[in-house]
Amino acid sequence: MSDRRKIAEAAGIVGGATLLSRIFGFLRDMIIAQLFGAGTATDAFFVAFRIPNLLRRLVGEGSLTVSFIPIYSEYLSQKTQEESEGLVQASFTVLSFFLILLTLLGVLFSPWIVRAMAYGFSQDPEKFRLTVSLTRLMFPYILFIGLVAWAMGVLNTHGHFTGPALAPVFLNLAIIACALGLYGFLAEPVWALAFGVLLGGGIQFLFQIPFLRRTGIVLKFRFPLSHPGVRRIGALMAPSVLGLAVTQLNVIISTFLASYLPEGSVSYLYYADRLLEFPMGIFAIAIATAVLPALSEQAAKGRIGEVKETLSFALRLTFFVILPAMVGLIVLRTPILNVLFQRGAFSAFSTEMTAQALLYYALGLAAFAGVRIVTPVFYSLQDTRTPVRVAFAGLAANAALGVVLMFPLKHGGLALATSLAAGLHFSLLVILLRRKIGPLGARGILRSLGKNLAASFLMGVSAYMICLPGEWATSGFTPEKLGLLALALIVGISVYGLASYLLRSEEIKAAVDLVRNRLAKNA
Repeated sequence: MSDRRKIAEAAGIVGGATLLSRIFGFLRDMIIAQLFGAGTATDAFFVAFRIPNLLRRLVGEGSLTVSFIPIYSEYLSQKTQEESEGLVQASFTVLSFFLILLTLLGVLFSPWIVRAMAYGFSQDPEKFRLTVSLTRLMFPYILFIGLVAWAMGVLNTHGHFTGPALAPVFLNLAIIACALGLYGFLAEPVWALAFGVLLGGGIQFLFQIPFLRRTGIVLKFRFPLSHPGVRRIGALMAPSVLGLAVTQLNVIISTFLASYLPEGSVSYLYYADRLLEFPMGIFAIAIATAVLPALSEQAAKGRIGEVKETLSFALRLTFFVILPAMVGLIVLRTPILNVLFQRGAFSAFSTEMTAQALLYYALGLAAFAGVRIVTPVFYSLQDTRTPVRVAFAGLAANAALGVVLMFPLKHGGLALATSLAAGLHFSLLVILLRRKIGPLGARGILRSLGKNLAASFLMGVSAYMICLPGEWATSGFTPEKLGLLALALIVGISVYGLASYLLRSEEIKAAVDLVRNRLAKNA
């Protein structure tokens, strides 16, 4: 099977599992919005959950996965089975002890961490106390999810993507179950969400164990802790963690600045970001996850020409699905928010404010996706320093733009600053990668991009016209509103597909061929 087929099929698996997770994620957010709305309790929960989630991205699925896969791929192709198993066991042992220590420190220093993340909360003692308490309860989540990220690196290297991709489904199910089951029994109902996070983290890790066993991986501690492969992973992780830390500081900056804005601003940004993560998770992150093992194998064997071809294919495939998603979120932002969230404590005003944030976030969707695709190329080449330097430039831009734009645009300005910074981040990565490995096939990428934009424009116009008669200012779920939105999505996707076909898009031909091959294989 060709590398392109492998990448497309792996991306399909990850994207399908992520779609399922996102569906349950939206159901989770709909329940949270209905029960809690957008106010003090949700602001406290979202900040508290963001702290261990931030560390998860730093030391877990972000730096660990992208640092582990290139080294483990090298061991599998150039070392003995015994040496490869030693690397797996040693990395599991070191990571477990590190995560336990990190969790204990996080619980101990929660007040200072919350003050650094959302200093504005300290002006409201009750809000600050609640955020600290929620943070302490949820901090062990980093232990479970860090081990899930380790399992993801092992399984993805062996070509198994289903188990890690399905894991987030259990987090969403746990939060939903706890929210509905415990809401009426707690003095502070928002604690139900925190219990759900903790339960979901544990289930996610337990779910990976059968898949690891099928791959022949036995979970056991290995002593002494010193191992040359683990040291190399650590050497790659150090600048990778720094780069991701800089990237995640963008989140901290937005949260910090939003804590000085009117009540609900943190929640508006959260709900908008959740909608943005839907296409990011299903498409961009799925393709990035699928492409890293192939890139690592090609780079380990010195096949730089194939690395560039794989990158070009991944970017074209990503933009093919991300650009219509970007246009769809812009033109249908109010109908989507109305149908998903506007009921109970989530008012029409909440929808209006969240729609502002979603508009400005959506403008940067292509750049966000592009960063996720280009960065793994540097990691596959075992270059983690360049992304760090670029991330620092993005951080500086986000901070400066955030301070300037938050005054005229409030929380919308923070979302716009993040999008503009992402555009700079992506552009610098492409420029530096071209200097490193030569031309990247920009002509083919731009030609594909032009066709995608034209087809997306036609899709956006048709979807907008269908939703125009809807009563999107009124709260409450109605079949009429759901029907209009569903029709707009179906017609929009159909128009985009037809326009892409008439424009002779190579990506839609590849998608059709993949479906045909899959059907023929299953026949």
